[in-house]
Formats: sequence, C-alpha cells, structure tokens
Amino acid sequence: MGQQYIYAISGLTKKFGQREVLKDIWLSFYPGAKIGVLGRNGSGKSTLLRIMAGLDKDFDGEARLTEGFSVGLVSQEPQLNPDKDVFGNVEEAVARTRAILHRYDEINARLGEPLKPDEMEKLLNEQARVQDQIELLNAWELDRQVEIAMDAMQLPPSDADVRTLSGGERRRVALCKMLLQRPDLLLLDEPTNHLDAESVAWLERHLGEYPGTVVAVTHDRYFLDNVAGWILELDRGRGIPWEGNYSSWLEQKRERLQREEKSASARQKTLARELEWIRMAPRARQAKNKARIAAYEKLSSEAYQDRQEEFEIQIPPGKHLGELVVEAKHVSKGYGDRLLMEDLDFRLPAGGIVGVIGPNGVGKTTLFRMIVGQEQPDAGEIRVGPTVELGYVDRGCNLLLLDEPTNDLDVDTLRALEEAILNFAGCVVVISHDRWFLDRIATHILAFEGDSQVHWCEGNFQVYEDERSRRLGIEADQPHRIRYKKLTH
Repeated sequence: MGQQYIYAISGLTKKFGQREVLKDIWLSFYPGAKIGVLGRNGSGKSTLLRIMAGLDKDFDGEARLTEGFSVGLVSQEPQLNPDKDVFGNVEEAVARTRAILHRYDEINARLGEPLKPDEMEKLLNEQARVQDQIELLNAWELDRQVEIAMDAMQLPPSDADVRTLSGGERRRVALCKMLLQRPDLLLLDEPTNHLDAESVAWLERHLGEYPGTVVAVTHDRYFLDNVAGWILELDRGRGIPWEGNYSSWLEQKRERLQREEKSASARQKTLARELEWIRMAPRARQAKNKARIAAYEKLSSEAYQDRQEEFEIQIPPGKHLGELVVEAKHVSKGYGDRLLMEDLDFRLPAGGIVGVIGPNGVGKTTLFRMIVGQEQPDAGEIRVGPTVELGYVDRGCNLLLLDEPTNDLDVDTLRALEEAILNFAGCVVVISHDRWFLDRIATHILAFEGDSQVHWCEGNFQVYEDERSRRLGIEADQPHRIRYKKLTH
C-alpha cells in the first residue's frame, strides 16, 4: 500500500468575479513534507492556504484534509484573543498539555493519601497512561519549550495587551502560538516577515525538525533553500510542483522560460545572473561584492549607464560621489530610557552597499533619521559628504536609503530590485532581514545586536555571520530577546 496523503486537492478552481486565480489544480501532500510556495503577488498563494485551512469554501473542485489529521494556519493578519495578554495567548496553544501535567500532579497527590487497594490500582494504571502521554508530547520540558519559542520570536513582554500590539508583533505571537500547538499540517503565510535574521535562522532549524507537513508561502530564498524539499509555483492559475529546493527550482525555471520565450528577455537574464551567483563559492561571492567598490569609477561612467542591456527596475543615477559619503564617529543615541546605540563608528565608501540588520525597535530607522538630519545624535557626530544627494528610487540621487524594501515583494520583484541596486551608480544603505538579498548585494553589514552595541562588518551577510560565530561561539545560535542599556542622564 502506498504512503497515505495528509491533504489532497482535486480539480481546484477559484475565481474572484470573472478572474480565475487558481485553475484546475491537482495536488497531493505527503506527511512530513516541507513545501515552499512561490508566485507573483496576486497569484493566489494566500487564497490557496485559506482553502487548505478550511476558511474559504467558495471554490470548485475538492480540497480535503485526511481524517485524523489537524491543520493550523498563521495568516498575515492573525486573530488573537483580546481578553488575554501575550502570555495568555501563547498558553492557549499548550492548554491540553498543561491539563495532562496538571492531572499527573493530581494523581501523585492522591497517591500520597490512604487508599483502598482497588483505588490504588486504578490510579496507578491512570498514572502510567498519563506518563506515557507526557513522554510522547515531551511535556516535561514544556516550560522551557514555551520560553525558547517566545525568545526566538522576539515576543513583546508577557503581560503586554495584545490589543495594543503592532501588526508585526501580532504575527510573531500567532506564529509562536502555532509552533507550540504543532498541528499535523502547518500552513504559514509569509512567516519570515517581521522576523530578524536570528529569529528566521531559529525558525529554519525548528521547521527542519518539525514532524508534520509544512506549507509556507515565503519570498525568503535562504528559507526556501534550507527548509523546502518541494517548491510549488503558482503561475497564471496553474500549480506547478517541483521536487527540490529553491536553487534547483531556479535551474529548471530558467530552462522553462527559455522554451516559452523565444528571445532572451530581461527576466531570463536576471534569472541567469542569480544562478551564476548561486554557483559561486562563498569567497568568490564576497570578492565580487568587494569589487563593486573598486570599480565605482566604471559603474558611474556614462558609457556604463547608457549600455543597451535592460533591467526590470531602473534607479536613475545622481552626480559622481566624492571621497566622503557618510561617516559616524562615536555616535550614541537614546530613546526614552533606552540607549539604542553607543560609540558607533563607521565610514561608508563610494560604491558601498550597507545592509542594516537587527530586531525591530533597536534603532535602525533612528539611524536613517540621523543621516538625513531629522534627528541628532546625543553624542558624537554623523558627517554626510558635500557631494551626497539623498534620494529615493524614483528620482536621481547618489545615496539611496531603503527601509525594509523587501518585506512585501514577490521573488521575481526581489530579484529585479537586487539587479537595480547592484547596477546603481551610487551608495545604498538598506534595512532588511532578507539574508539572501543581503548576501547578494551588501559590501558591508551594520548589525544592531542589543545591549546598545552596533557592529560594523566589511563583507556580506555570510561574512558577518561567520565573524559573529567566532566572536560569540555557541551563544550565536541561541535565541534571545534584545536588551538595552539604561539611558543615564
């Protein structure tokens, strides 16, 4: 007998008005499979998850969860219990396990009392059954499991009112809750949005060991490379499965595009350049990123800017940058009673691309506000060079500041944005949690690590991760909540 499917989709068609979003899809999902869902924005990815979760029943065809299995969805706008605080919401996920532990304690208390032989035998039998349940659920470690998950997801304080949380905080609480609930079929809609790189790395490890089936809509390509054993692409209503991770999917995607498109399109060329980058050894990737700074003169030349090759996104260049772009000297800055950064030093070279990383609320956007002059450091200084023209994507500039540009982009648009940044004749400072994006474009990393410390690293994200592992040892892989030094006046 073949392996039982946990979920089966037969002839699924979904329309919004006259538009077919999903068209005659046939899919079956194995228990324990890890599936990444890709597709352009609007291709029906979230709709598919809602159908699989049983929340959307307005479709043609069949979508069925096999009897005896459980399903859970973390959507982009999750619902929390407004009558409970953060910890109370998280505890809802482990209520059944708590009840089993409580019953075990009750049995032990009863066994300490005088009992008739038949009552004693009955309680001992129940104690054995309950103990088997506890060991099956690994419930002896429940408190530690809850603590680790809450720390890894960087949750707000346990007693925080969920009605006052931001959208990102609500999603982190919902994700933490569902991971502890452990349904057989776990559906995740953009789970890495609003998570910092450290939390995403923990989530990858956790899902890699997750015993159930995982179906995740995500644009995080390292996540898709490290976790997914299958890629499901939604393209013009069709569901196209591919056995393999993101890198192997990209290979066959390029070949498919070559068959479908007679002339070499901008999209084909962009895919080819990403594949070339994937095939490079880590040192070669870093050397290529460093070469961007050395080749700044060529990058900003008129001949380079006027070349015929087209890119899907174009950033108009500004005037040539001088030697000084942005320099921070002994910068300290507080907010409320928190010291966000202390004694920060860095110097951005012409042609540099700086990835700014760290959890939400640590001071990344505050740094941007100081660079543009909207706020001033409490101590030290930030110097911006006289040739610098600050700007945004749609107008000419030579220093581009981007705050979380990758959050709501599909993979195709992300790839196009990378190409645009790499071919931009200027400097870029970009706040992002997308490790693939930062590995591909960054020449430097500015990392907000907590305790008011900000580290400047020459290299891309992988270089920073290697340096951090050497510096922190085993602690580098341990989830922790961000702490701050108290601001003293």
